[in-house]
Amino acid sequence: MAKNTGNNHRKGAVTGRSQVRTPSGWTKRDTGSGRFMDGKANGKPFKGVRREA
Repeated sequence: MAKNTGNNHRKGAVTGRSQVRTPSGWTKRDTGSGRFMDGKANGKPFKGVRREA
């Protein structure tokens, strides 16, 4: 997993996760099982999580 630095950025990429844009915002997904995990309501993407096409 990526490490939080406390300076509004991460050190390294978040592994085992991806994110996809949905009508309600960005949703985080586990790449191993394909299950949706978490969503963001403010419209901004997750930091350090790769995006799906």
